[in-house]
Amino acid sequence: MKYPNFKDLILFENNDFIVVNKPPFVASLDERGGSGEVNILRLAKQYSDDAQVCHRLDKETSGAILIAKTPEAYRHASMQFERRKVTKIYHAVVDGQFTFNDLLVDLPILNDGNKNVTIDRMEGKRAETYFNSLKYYKHYTLVECKPVTGRMHQIRIHLATQRASISGDHMYKGKPVYLSALKKNYRISKDDEEQPIMKRFALHAKYLTFKGMDEQDILIDAPYPKDFATLIKLLDKFDS
Repeated sequence: MKYPNFKDLILFENNDFIVVNKPPFVASLDERGGSGEVNILRLAKQYSDDAQVCHRLDKETSGAILIAKTPEAYRHASMQFERRKVTKIYHAVVDGQFTFNDLLVDLPILNDGNKNVTIDRMEGKRAETYFNSLKYYKHYTLVECKPVTGRMHQIRIHLATQRASISGDHMYKGKPVYLSALKKNYRISKDDEEQPIMKRFALHAKYLTFKGMDEQDILIDAPYPKDFATLIKLLDKFDS
C-alpha cells in the first residue's frame, strides 16, 4: 500500500491544531499488538513532534480527524470531547430506502475489547446517535449521522438496529455495492470477478466542529475520498 503524504491530508492547521482527511485503510493510532503499520499518529509525529490524535476513526472509515500539536491543545480538545462539545457529522450509504427525520437511536453499547460490540441494555454504556436521510436512491439512502457519544462502531451498530446496515459493512450485515446490480446490461468478462464499487463500508466523517484555543469555532468540511465519491456518482447516475 502506498502511504499518504501527511501534508496532502491536511485540511486545516494553526499553531495548536491540525485536522486531516484520513484516508480509508489507515489506522488512527497504533493498533493493539503493534503491527508496525503506518498510522495517522505516526505520520503526525513525523510532521510535528508533540502531535497527539484527539479521537479515532475506524480503520476503514475516512474523514476528518483532529490532531493537537501541543499538550495544552490536547487537553483543550479532550475537555471538549468529554463534555460532548465537539460536533461530528458523518455520511453513510445504507442498503435500502429509509426516511430518517432527526431519528434518535438511544441504545447502550457494550464493547468487550475484542472488536466485539453489542447492544446491551444492562451492561452497555449510553450511546446516542441522530440520523437524517439526505438523499434517496432506488435501493440505497445517503444518511447523515450525528453521534452524541463516541462509542466504538456506534454509527454502524445503531444503523444496523434500524435494519439500515451500511453498504459493505459485513460485520453488521451490510452488502457491498456492485455496478452490475445498478447498471442494466452491465457485462463483466467471464474470467473476471467483479469487484465492489467500494472495497470497504461506506462511512465518511464529513464535518467536524470544535473550539480553538481562543474559544472560536473551527468548522471543517472533509471532501469525500475517491471511492466514496465514485459510489455517490454511480448511484446518482444509475439508481436515482
